[in-house]
Parts: sequence; structure tokens; C-alpha cells
Amino acid sequence: MPSDSPGITCVKPLIASEGEHLVKVATESLLGHLADICDGAIIVDRQARVVWMNDRYPKRLGLADPALAIGQPVESIVPNSLMREVVETGRPIMLDIMDFGEESFVVMRLPLRDKSGAVIGGIGLMLLDNTMGLAPLVSRFNRLRVDYADAQRCLAEARRAKHTLSSIIAASDVCVALKQQARRAARTKAPVLIQGETGTGKELLAQAIHNASLRADKAFVAVNIAAIPETLLESEFFGVTPGAYTGADRKGRDGKFKLADGGTLFLDEIGDMSVALQAKLLRVLQEGEFEALGSNRLVPVDVRIVAATSRDLQAEVSAGRFRADLYYRLNVVTLPMPPLRERLSDLPLLCEHMIEALCQKLGLPLREISPEALQRLHRHNWPGNIRELQNVLERSLMMSDGDTLTLAEIDAAMLPAQASEPAAESVGQSLAEAIAEAEKAAIRNCLAACAGNKARAAVELGISRTSLYEKIALLGLG
Repeated sequence: MPSDSPGITCVKPLIASEGEHLVKVATESLLGHLADICDGAIIVDRQARVVWMNDRYPKRLGLADPALAIGQPVESIVPNSLMREVVETGRPIMLDIMDFGEESFVVMRLPLRDKSGAVIGGIGLMLLDNTMGLAPLVSRFNRLRVDYADAQRCLAEARRAKHTLSSIIAASDVCVALKQQARRAARTKAPVLIQGETGTGKELLAQAIHNASLRADKAFVAVNIAAIPETLLESEFFGVTPGAYTGADRKGRDGKFKLADGGTLFLDEIGDMSVALQAKLLRVLQEGEFEALGSNRLVPVDVRIVAATSRDLQAEVSAGRFRADLYYRLNVVTLPMPPLRERLSDLPLLCEHMIEALCQKLGLPLREISPEALQRLHRHNWPGNIRELQNVLERSLMMSDGDTLTLAEIDAAMLPAQASEPAAESVGQSLAEAIAEAEKAAIRNCLAACAGNKARAAVELGISRTSLYEKIALLGLG
């Protein structure tokens, strides 16, 4: 044993110069000092043979003749030792509990390396002979593990689709047929394209399709393309590697494709996607893999796409604003979501369901709606569809004191643009022209009532701000 190795005493002269070399490597580091203060320390060579133990370790192990341990496989001396795993993998085991007979020890195992970095052996240290000393640490670790599991469970629950096909309240022929189509589509892996006006319940249908599919136990991730700035969409879809650009999260961030892996990705208002991003989306759909922003590594992904739009995508393709190849890729199964004016026979069911849900939400006693009020709702054109109906019912409930919503309360709850009766159509005017005129009047009146505040007007009309800007430009209301 070299004289410049304080704190370590060999049980006997080592079996070879290799053993002396290993002891020197250990004692030249802080491990030598650790070995001196620990209740047990052991060094093994590259073949996991014992080459050294400190004076206290043989006594803890009950060895009558410590010299016989030198040169033996470590498992023959310490049956539950994992030192062989450490020297074979080169990975340390920083904190572990080792059982020996009826006793348990808190141990640490570290690989030993030469100057070139090659593993030449390992050292094991007995830190504590009473595991109760770790009780506070173990308790804290268990609390953190439970908190982490709870957070993961809450996150997974938040990503689960809440609605099923039974959530679609309807008895009209058009909606019954739609639910049958959706049920058939759910049994396949094909992409689904839902087309319909704003406020018709396209996301509700997308969630219902997911919950009726074989992916129901996986994540449902929704992205509203119209609500995300164009510059952020790529990172939102594909994620960001650490330090990909100035200001990027140092830990990186998973994108929506990664979060939806194995489940369903719902792309709302896909008609608002730029042509450049359309090309990248098409590649993911064709190849089943993507690259995170700032990465050169392809990540495989299994995602079922359900897209929705309030635009006429065929017209967008003709105008060059939407890629034809992406349109054909998405348009495998098309589900047209009918506007409320085409399913007015569902109004009684919808009102009953919405009033019950709103009363529960607002903490109000359950109320009904009068036949006259229901007839008034029948006469309205409903440009904002289901979302607009919900807005009218909620406003009327807030203003009502009785047990039944009256015609006067419904009229009062409607915005000026909503309350005006539809004007008589001029001779020769088409249905499309009449609807456009009614829509133009509704938007103009709402903007006037909101003093030009477009964000507030969009909320009152029950449409997105992007859709409102488009309609203002299209109808010449700028």
C-alpha cells in the first residue's frame, strides 16, 4: 500500500499490481476520504473481483478471514451487490438500499475510470447502516412522486375529449344522419373533415368521433389555427428543441403532434393555415414523422387528424390559397355540420337542454320557456348558430324573475341586430342574397351597438374575431 494514501488500510497485499493501481486511483480522489468515514467501503476491478476493503467492512459482513475475500467475485462476498452492473455499464448507482441477511444498508456505487475515461473498476460505499435515517428524504420523495402522478393524471384528464355522440342534442333527420355518419367514421383511421358555419358545434362533433374510436383512451388535442399567430404555429405544432432560437425555453417544449401521439389531433379553422405550413403538415400526414424546430432528428408519430373549417375549401383550392394535395388528403371523410336555421325542429330539445345546463351553471332554479318565446326563436335566422342561441338564453335567464321565459324576455335578451324581424325578400332575390343582406345588417347594427369595438362585437355575434374581420371585408363594411 503506498504511503501517500491516508485513511485506507488493505486487508492484505493486493493480488496484483492492478489492484494497487485501482486503490491508488480511488485514494487520489475524494473517495479515499469517504472510505475512511464510511462504515464500509469496497473496491472491485474490471471483472467485478474484490481487490480491497476497508477495515470496518469485513466486520459488518461477518467475514471471519477478510483476506479470503480478495480476488473473489463480489457476489460471492456480498450476494446482493450491484457492483458488477456498475463496472459493466459505467453508470453510478447514487443511492440504494442493500439487504444483507436481516440488515439493510444505504449504499452508493461509483465506477472508477482511468485518465482516458475507460472504466477500470468500481467502488462501493456503505453510507448508513440504519435506513430510518433516510425516512425524511424518502417521505419527501414519496410526496413529490404522488404530486407528480396527480399532475400527470390531471393533465391527461384535461386532454381527454368530454363529449360523445349522445352530447349532440338533436332529433331532426339531418342530425340523425350526421350522427350515423360520424359513428361510421369513428371506426376507421381515416382523416375527417368537418365543414360548417361558426358556432355549429364542430369541435363537439370532433370530440364525439374521438370518443367513439379505438383511440378514446388516448389524448384529444385541439388547436384553433385562427387564434394562434402565424409565427408561432410551427412551434405549436412540432415543438421546440432547447435553445432553438433566442428566447426559446432552455428545456425545450413538445408540440401538439407529440402530445397527441396515439390519439387525435383536432385542427379547427384549418382554412386559415398558411400555404407554407400546409406543406409541412402534408409531409407529416404522408410520412408519419416530423422534426421539432431547431432539430435534425425525425420523430415518428401516430396521430389521427380531424380538421374543421367554416370556409369553402374547394373554393380556397381554386383560388390558390389552399393546397389541393392537402385538401385531398384531409377530405377522405367529409361531415357537413348543418346550421341551426336548417334544423329548427331541434329548437325545443336544444332549449330544454341549454336552459337546464345554464340554470345549474348560474345557480338558478330550473326554468321553462313559453310557447310564444319558442315561436320567436323559430322566426330568427341564427347567423351565430348554437353559440348565438346559448348567448340569448343565458341573457334572458339573467333578466328573468319568473319560472318561465317569456316572449318579452327573449326579445329583450336579443341584441338589436338579432331582435329585428327578417325583412320581406324582394322579388327575384335569391336565398344567398337574402342571407348576405341579413348578415350585413346584423354585423352593421352590432358594430354600432358596440361603438366599433370589433372584439366585443365578435363575442356578441357569437363568431371568432378572425371570421368577423373576414365578413367585414367580404360584405364591404370597412
